[in-house]
Amino acid sequence: MSLPATPSTPYGGDYNPEQWPQEVWKQDYRLFDSARIDTVTLGVFTWALTQPAEETYDFTVLDRIVAEAEAHGRRICLATGTGAHPAWLARAHPEVTRTDFEGRRHRYGQRHNSCPSSPVFRRLSAAVAGRIAERYADRSAVIAWHVGNEYGGACYCENCTAGFRGWLRERYATLDALNTAWNTTFWSHTFSDWDEIEAPSALTEHWRGPDHTAFQGITLDYLRFMSDAMLANFRDEKAAIRRHSPDTPVTTNFMGMYRPIDYHRWAPHLDFASWDNYPPEDQSPAWMGLSHDLMRGLKDGQPFWLMEQAPSTTACRDVNPLKRPGVMRLWSWQAVAHGADAVLFFQMRASRGASEKLFGAVINHAGRDDTRVFREVAALGEELERLGSAALGARTPARTALLFDWDSWWTLEISDGPSRLVRYQQVVLSYYRALWEAGVDVDVVPVTADLSRYDVVVAPALHMVKGDLAQRLEAVAERGGSVLSCYLSGRVDESDNAFLMDVPGPLGPLMGVRIDEWDARGPEFANPVRFGDGSPDAEARLVFELVVPQGAEVLATYQADFYAGTPAVTRNPFGAGHGWYVAAGLDQAGVGHVVRQVLDAHGIAGRHPDLPHLETAARVAPDGTRLLFLLNHAAEPVEVPAGAGGLDLLTGEHITPGRPFGLDAYGVRVLREDD
Repeated sequence: MSLPATPSTPYGGDYNPEQWPQEVWKQDYRLFDSARIDTVTLGVFTWALTQPAEETYDFTVLDRIVAEAEAHGRRICLATGTGAHPAWLARAHPEVTRTDFEGRRHRYGQRHNSCPSSPVFRRLSAAVAGRIAERYADRSAVIAWHVGNEYGGACYCENCTAGFRGWLRERYATLDALNTAWNTTFWSHTFSDWDEIEAPSALTEHWRGPDHTAFQGITLDYLRFMSDAMLANFRDEKAAIRRHSPDTPVTTNFMGMYRPIDYHRWAPHLDFASWDNYPPEDQSPAWMGLSHDLMRGLKDGQPFWLMEQAPSTTACRDVNPLKRPGVMRLWSWQAVAHGADAVLFFQMRASRGASEKLFGAVINHAGRDDTRVFREVAALGEELERLGSAALGARTPARTALLFDWDSWWTLEISDGPSRLVRYQQVVLSYYRALWEAGVDVDVVPVTADLSRYDVVVAPALHMVKGDLAQRLEAVAERGGSVLSCYLSGRVDESDNAFLMDVPGPLGPLMGVRIDEWDARGPEFANPVRFGDGSPDAEARLVFELVVPQGAEVLATYQADFYAGTPAVTRNPFGAGHGWYVAAGLDQAGVGHVVRQVLDAHGIAGRHPDLPHLETAARVAPDGTRLLFLLNHAAEPVEVPAGAGGLDLLTGEHITPGRPFGLDAYGVRVLREDD
């Protein structure tokens, strides 16, 4: 099972006509025609409508909604409606609502408020999913099923505690194995009965933060369990759908780099990946590139759907910047450049009330077609129509991989040392940004991925080293490749216990270094790092590992404190290749310098590395056609130096090989490259 089969890039998004009188629907579809909207996601929050009581189903409204979309020739991504449970369910079965980390049972009135371990919730959510699939499975307009919505959060109730114990029994089989994994001789916390185990909680004396305690093995396994518990909810609903719809692809909308859910563990159970792109602020092209590439890597390079993005502004943050003219188009094409085979919005028409009434929409409350936002959406629709099927199924030809690992994220951030200021996502982003600025294509992959096709593997903040990963990284270098890692890597095994060996643990032979000590300082302190090649000094912050070379060549040294003159960046010959190690939190310029050295060693040339706001990305279609995307993230035009030529599929202009050409502010070109 793969992506939905479509003749062109699906374009549209979340449509909730149940919020408006039916006469508004006709107006909406006329506007959809104008904007080339061909796909609508329906029924995301309709559980209370389709099941108004436990023993009652009523499809009257959803029938009309689906029929209207069909009558207007729209493709439908049909949701199960279980993203929020109805009020009657919480009243009849109060145990379905969540208990938070502080031990407070929530009342009805939130969205992420369903206990994933509740037998009642699991039974009824699967039942309504099955009823919907049974009713609409034979509708040819339904091209995909959308289960739940933005799974996330956590629950710490009695049902989850019981579920956790069962999960632990399955994982460890015996208490001896569990006690060993959790190192429970620490503070005399050895367990002699499964029922003695509690979910981590702020109610314990060892509380350390918003979701963890001092017993990091317990916390780590609870994070894993909670991700698996919500996966079980998804699988319940997918199984119910499959009984009636064996062939239509099933997905759920992920949220990019989202800490609570290990999307790599979920990926095998989705027919295709999809995600909602709401960047942390309005200047985040590298953050979005990393997120897109992470989503593409979930299914071994298979294209994904951009399930949601704001056409103009969000409404869920303290400050919600408006997308400047051209930015919505630019970010949409960036998604396509990185592997999106659908471009969808939230929301198609602005909600009448509640928390998203001021959230941006394709159609505003007045239903106008002459707003700037609507005109931009319509113009993008025309461009996607011209693109046709050219990019569908196209894959990214990357020679460089970046490892992304939820276990390393969790263990690094629940650790009580050396610095709680180090954030996994920011460390990974700094290395990805260096690759992005260098203009190279990158696959963001799990630590279990096949690494044999990559010349460069970047493994930042690889705190946990599991299974045969160290040997597979060594194999990359053995055959002539490079592996780049950094501080706080190779520290713990899969149970979050320290390796009984020199840091960086199993990575030591590859990196050719030994680390006996490490220093941590506040963010105001910077230690200069000097490179031996004469390039400008970098600044290092937060963590400074003291490196003892064990065969590695020193490329850069600290310039301050008692360890001035000792290595900060090293390169170790290994087989026909190298292991590169960055021992401190270098600034972006320093990370960029190291990354470019690694790329240069393999002749991996960036397309336009001297134009920091010009992003390029390649996709190769199933028939071998090569597409080159050029995206200008600057508010000023840019002159693109001479390069490969090709036909601009958006304008019909032919770009002559070897001749410079212009790119407007926030401009986009999609070149079908000449043979």
